[in-house]
Amino acid sequence: MISETTILQLKRLHLSAVADEYARQMEDPNACALSFDDRFGMMIDIECARRSNNRLAKMVRYAGFTDKDACVENISYAADRGLDPALIQALASCAYIERKLTVRLLGATGAGKSYLANALGMSACRKGYSVRYTNLHDMLIDLTVAKQDGTFNKVYSGYKNVKLLIVDDWLMFDIVDDAEASFLYNLIEARRFEGSMIICSQLDSKGWHERIANKVAADSICDRLAHGPHEILVKGEMRKKIAQQTL
Repeated sequence: MISETTILQLKRLHLSAVADEYARQMEDPNACALSFDDRFGMMIDIECARRSNNRLAKMVRYAGFTDKDACVENISYAADRGLDPALIQALASCAYIERKLTVRLLGATGAGKSYLANALGMSACRKGYSVRYTNLHDMLIDLTVAKQDGTFNKVYSGYKNVKLLIVDDWLMFDIVDDAEASFLYNLIEARRFEGSMIICSQLDSKGWHERIANKVAADSICDRLAHGPHEILVKGEMRKKIAQQTL
């Protein structure tokens, strides 16, 4: 017989998966034939899986991905894209995050840079790394508004402290405002000690410097982000291909 008191106590302790599995086992003759250790282990495994799934879901919500279904397993390696599967798998291992390196995803609109960034971000979440996904324009607006309404430290920390910061639409427009250049300079400088960045840009990294009017800030920003081993040129027209497949 199921002990309703036991189930109630388990749920009060926020062990809902244990409570559900306990109730299931008490109604299952096969489960009742198992030893106490086996049954208890099954309940703990289910509870751990529930908590792990909830934690991942919370991390994905916080990250703000533009494509929550993106995953490295579904990346297309069609010949015209020029992607190296070994490199993508190496990035999916998240070793670059431990080393606090920057990944640059470059290519034309529709090549699939954002999907690749989302997929790598999802891999990081699965491995327990905190992730934030944004585009440069929105991030600068966010920081500017926060500076005006007194919430700057909180908003700034949200971008600074995550283990992986993904910035899409990088330098689509010139940065002519010194305050915006300062935000960007300070954030990138601070993140040297916090974690990694993935930068998605239509612009070759050699052209980044001229897009930032404050040349002192531009020197530092480009020195931190425009160099290093992990630069991927994403080719092809994935957006067009996907659209054709859905017709």
